[in-house]
Amino acid sequence: MAVPRSDGGFVGLPDPGQAGSLDELTEGLRVLKVWAGDPSYETIKHRINMSWRTTGRPGGELAKRATVADCFKNGRRRLNTDLVIAVVQALHPDVGYVTQWRQALQVIGGEAQAASQVRVQDTLPPDLAGFTGRATELDQLREALHHSQQNGGAVVISGMAGVGKTQLAVHAGHLLAQDETFDRILFVNLRGFHPGCAQPPADPAAVLDGFLRLLGVPGQQIPHDLPARAAAYRDRLGQTRALVVLDNAAEADQVRPLLADAPGCLTLVTSRRSLTDLIPATHVAVDVFTPDEALRLLFLAVPDVPVGSDPNAPARIARRCGYLPLALGLIAGHIRGTPGWTLTDHADRLDERHHDRRLDTDVELALSLSYQRLPADRQRLLRRLALHPGQDLDAHAAAALAGPDLDTTWTHLRYLCGDHLLQQGTAGRYTLHDLVRAYAASRACDEDPPPERRAALTLLFDHYLATAATALDALYPAEAYRRPHIPPPGTPTPKLTDLDNARAWLDTERANLVAVAAHAATHGWPSHAIRLSVILHRYLASGYFTDALAIHDHAHQAARRTGDPNGQARALTNLGAIDLQMGRYRQATVHLREALRLFRRGGDRVGASPAGRARPATGHARTRQRQARDHIGEARALNGLGIVDRRLGRYRQATNHFHQALTVYRRASDRTGDAWVSTNLGDLDLELGRYRLAADHFQRALDLFRQTSNRSGQAWALDGLGRVHTHIGQPSQATKHYQRALTVFRTTGERDGEVSVLNGKGEAAHAAGRPTDAVTHHAAALSIATHTGEGDQQARAHTGLGHAHRTLANSARARQYYQQALTLYTNLGMPQANQIRTHLATVDDNSTNNS
Repeated sequence: MAVPRSDGGFVGLPDPGQAGSLDELTEGLRVLKVWAGDPSYETIKHRINMSWRTTGRPGGELAKRATVADCFKNGRRRLNTDLVIAVVQALHPDVGYVTQWRQALQVIGGEAQAASQVRVQDTLPPDLAGFTGRATELDQLREALHHSQQNGGAVVISGMAGVGKTQLAVHAGHLLAQDETFDRILFVNLRGFHPGCAQPPADPAAVLDGFLRLLGVPGQQIPHDLPARAAAYRDRLGQTRALVVLDNAAEADQVRPLLADAPGCLTLVTSRRSLTDLIPATHVAVDVFTPDEALRLLFLAVPDVPVGSDPNAPARIARRCGYLPLALGLIAGHIRGTPGWTLTDHADRLDERHHDRRLDTDVELALSLSYQRLPADRQRLLRRLALHPGQDLDAHAAAALAGPDLDTTWTHLRYLCGDHLLQQGTAGRYTLHDLVRAYAASRACDEDPPPERRAALTLLFDHYLATAATALDALYPAEAYRRPHIPPPGTPTPKLTDLDNARAWLDTERANLVAVAAHAATHGWPSHAIRLSVILHRYLASGYFTDALAIHDHAHQAARRTGDPNGQARALTNLGAIDLQMGRYRQATVHLREALRLFRRGGDRVGASPAGRARPATGHARTRQRQARDHIGEARALNGLGIVDRRLGRYRQATNHFHQALTVYRRASDRTGDAWVSTNLGDLDLELGRYRLAADHFQRALDLFRQTSNRSGQAWALDGLGRVHTHIGQPSQATKHYQRALTVFRTTGERDGEVSVLNGKGEAAHAAGRPTDAVTHHAAALSIATHTGEGDQQARAHTGLGHAHRTLANSARARQYYQQALTLYTNLGMPQANQIRTHLATVDDNSTNNS
């Protein structure tokens, strides 16, 4: 972390990026404290609180000396990220250095990837049956809605844990939706106070990714950076009436990008903090029930239970629950499940347990009573549900954790919901309140030996791995042999043979799959993380780039920690492929070169192949096939490097890499790999003006893709043939190829393919003497490419628009588009920049001659 000097000091600041564990990060913090003059914990606390007060943080949330001191102690299971960052700022308030610490905390804690896991909904959760009380707060919310019709607005509902903030927001949302017609409803749990580091507060960029998808924006049109996503989000909501519910927010910075700041749109925010620095906003503070409200809830929940000998028993129960809605709901569930008891009996029992000091809090008292009343198998299920690393789960995942058959699991889940120990957010999906999860997790640690907990999680991860493999085989059957073979898990799994069901399952479980990858990679299931990366790559590459980077990075780290060079290489190859799609050529080169080095170093050649299944072969042919396929991982890395080289104009290197890859694929009789490399060779020959060779490569690729029923590959080959026919003066034939490719890309949702075809149609239209049509096609391509961030396709569209406007005698517009193309190609380091300079010079010469 830092180099010691002979006088006991240190050379330079400690580098948090070198830390490989929480203890090493803590050691770095101690070194930083010494470096900063070794101030006392009291001094550090004072500096932190001075800074926090200026941001409006309430007094109850200020740092204490003991919590500051805890940051410097070893043996911590997790660190309070906010507090550690505040400590670093107090010791050395350099923005860049503080950023290094924030990044290191994210990497070590796994929080960067975990924060990107979030589930969004386009409906409200079900309203609470028998909702009571909160008349004043509901009036305030109605008034806020009236205000939002003119100005837009946000309402912050704040209060302690268990006070019923979410239930109030959901109930209010249902009432408002009845009174007013909303075009869109969006809901998300921001996990501001989720117990444990596996589910840190949700990243607002990830929330916006989900919201934009619900609002109809294709994945590959979603911008990568937070400000652009926020702008696109507000643009989508600008002409609508929307209700947005942001539940369980951690802080104002998490909420601001998600505000539906437009007339007619209302945002409801719930948080344990007051968020007073969220301005403008209406603030509604929610306290515990009044005694009358608590009694009303109790009588509604248990109307048929006799009071017994003490008429004050209901009031005693409400008081012993602290008038806290969550505790009252849990106690009501316990009362319903205890036939023959009166309310007096229950009040006496609560008093006994309180007097015996068996429990410290009202909620824990209610939880303990509810838990102890459950049958043993239902207790076990509740404990296992708390082990799940994701935010919610379905019955199949619950059955994998707890072991019983699916019907029994359904029954248990239904009863746990009835007892208020489990919540059903959307149909068939279940989640735990933060306090219930923390309690159940504590019970699991106390009652279940570590081997049993590990076995349960192993079955869960097996379930996700096998179901994901089934879904990918349904979606991309022609590429099944590239994925590892996963045996049936031995627990119930959904039937995903239908394409729509397979994609729906992946879309629904995507956040859980990222959570599983993170937990598996960092808690002792490296093989699951590595295989999950390989299985999901094709699906994630269809536009889920943030999730792809998280899963592949977890796989890479898992393989690195376990000394698996081939696992590292597979993950790096997948990371490189995503980098390519995002236009990050330099990063792609780094990942792919390292992958190639690792593949060649790894002694386990079979492991170098991402394919776990062999296609039928016999005798010596099978042996030759296996020997060749051992190098498939190398071939994928070589192909990726060839793509980078071609786009950067390094044609000799590209040719070498492509031919090396092609040799491997053909020896392995891998027709799909052969076809993709042939497509890339066609692109290369096209750029070099070798049109006949390019046509041969594209046609071979098309034939091979047809043999393997690979529709996406066929579309790319048709796109290539379209470009060839445009260059050789056959634009009508080119247009036919483009139209066939466009139909496929729009069916599969491949926006990168769609934008390439639209640019191709524009080039064909210009070649056919229809510059106005060319403008239309290139403008459509530019719109998509701008959203997807594809710099090369943006530059291609600008170039086409420049050509069309020059033909239309609009030199000023042509110069404008050429200049934009030049800027993009130059920034990307692509050779087309030289061609654009020539076009610009021609436009300028014509302008000079005409003046």
